[in-house]
This record gives sequence, C-alpha cells and structure tokens, in this order.
Amino acid sequence: MTSLLGHDAQARTLIDAARSGRMHHGWILAGPRGIGKGSFARAMAMRLLADAAGPVVDGEGLSVPESHPIRRLIEAAAHPDYAELAPLEKETGTARNISVDQVRGLGRLIQSAPSLSSRRVVVIDSADDLERGAANALLKTLEEPPADMLFLLVSHAPGRLLPTIRSRCRTLRFDPLDAAAMRAVLKATDETLSPQEVDALVLAGQGSPGQALRFAGLNLADIEQVLGMLATQGDPGNRQRLALAKALALKSAKPRYEAFLERAPAFIAQAARTRQGPALGLALDHWEKARHLAGGAVVLSLDPAAVVFELAGHVAALAPTHA
Repeated sequence: MTSLLGHDAQARTLIDAARSGRMHHGWILAGPRGIGKGSFARAMAMRLLADAAGPVVDGEGLSVPESHPIRRLIEAAAHPDYAELAPLEKETGTARNISVDQVRGLGRLIQSAPSLSSRRVVVIDSADDLERGAANALLKTLEEPPADMLFLLVSHAPGRLLPTIRSRCRTLRFDPLDAAAMRAVLKATDETLSPQEVDALVLAGQGSPGQALRFAGLNLADIEQVLGMLATQGDPGNRQRLALAKALALKSAKPRYEAFLERAPAFIAQAARTRQGPALGLALDHWEKARHLAGGAVVLSLDPAAVVFELAGHVAALAPTHA
C-alpha cells in the first residue's frame, strides 16, 4: 500500500521506530489535505498491530495479508486494542467536530491492558477537528500515556493544534505526491479512467489524490483542454467562451460547472508560477479577480452562464497577445 500512496520514507520511519523498541507515543502526521495521511494512519496502525501480535509481516511496506487475523479484526471493527476517532455521521450529515465525549470514550482502551499484543493504537482523523474540550481531554493522556499506547494524529494544519499537544508529539511530514504516484493511485482507484482523464486529474489534484478524485467522472479532460486553448490562443471572437458558458449553464451540468469554478482560478495560479515580470503581474491580477468571482458564484446565486463567460475571459487574458 505504501508504494501506491507514495509515502515510503514515512512508513520506514515508523516501522523502524517500532522495531527499535523506542517508539514515541504520539505522532502528528502533517501535510496538505487529501494526500492520503488518513489512509496511511489506518494502514500503519494495522501493520504495527499485526506485527505486534504475530506473525510478523514481511517487507517494509504497509500491506498486511488478507488472511492475517489482525487485518480481519480491524476490518470488522472488532479489534479490542484499536480505536479511531473522526467526526460522527449523523442523520443531518457529518458532525463538524470530534467531541469531548468521543475522546473520553477512549477510557476503556486506555485504562485496560492490551488484549492481543503489547501494543494499542488510536488514530485521530483529523486532530484539527477536535473540540477545545476534546483537545484538552486528549492532552491529559498525551501527558501521561501508557507505555504501550500509540497515537497517530492526522493534521492538515498542525499550527492550529494546541501548542501543548504539538510539544508532546513528534511530527512526521507528508508532501504532495509526485505525478507518477498520483497516476498510480488514480488508476488503482478507477481502472475505467482514460489516459487523458488521468492526466487532467493529476493536474487538478496538485499532488492530492483526494482532491483529484472529487473531479472523477466529470470529464475534466475536456475542461482542461478548453482552458489550455484559451490560455495559449485567446478567444478574439468569444466563440469558445460562449460555447463553454452555454454547456456549463445547463442544470444537468451543475457538477461540471462547480468543478470549473474551482479549476479556472487554479489554472491561472498554476500558469502564474511559470511567469516573471509584467506577465506574472498580469496573471496574478486575473487570478485574484477569478478567485473572487468563483468564490461568490454559488453563494450569491450568480448566473452560471455569465460567470463561466467571465472566468473564461480571465483565462483567455493569459494568451500571449494579451501579455
């Protein structure tokens, strides 16, 4: 699994620490949202619990054989030495935070001895979602942790965590995936994706499979192709912009319209990174205007056709004839 996710070095760090017998009790898995930190944390928890209970899994990666009893227990949510905290699913949707009651619910696991090995693991995905009271309750355990307890705290913005939590944990940083790892993840997730769509999703994801997969099934490759043509050729007769506005304004095209609202400003930002001098200033000016327009389009119920036409105009302004 780790080679697929592209976080081999981070996996080696934790596995080596566990084998050394000097595993720190708390780790903050820090990095941008959507790059696989949560999946990594769960896979790492499974690997460490499997190794602790035996038989030890061969190899340096995170894969645990399907036949391993620990894997079967975790997948059945029946492992007595493992817990995972995340915002709860409710009838009205997912809760915004992890509550103090959820953290206090770890009391049985913390106060009892391990059942299947010498190790217990708690995954919190994400620690950014802890309520203030929940964070304080967690801190008490991090200050005086049981010797055999491991906390894996996923965080997209570790700077927002309580300084006292950060000081009691080690930070393991995760970077956005490179293009090759992104392609591997996308192809493994959906084998029906065409090469053109994979390329478009890699570009849109910017190293984050989670972000890229939000656009899956929306034929993003066509949108990226139009954005590329606008940025290189402009649109003197407004033909492309009018056609795009007409297509994305349809009610049935709402998901693609919302994808366009995200991609147009991001496309301009990506283009700006390759520019200097006046061309950079031009790109940044149009990025700011596009970002402001796209950000308010849905909230203000702006006319989709007009929004698409104007956003496409900001992209077309990047063409050499406008520089």
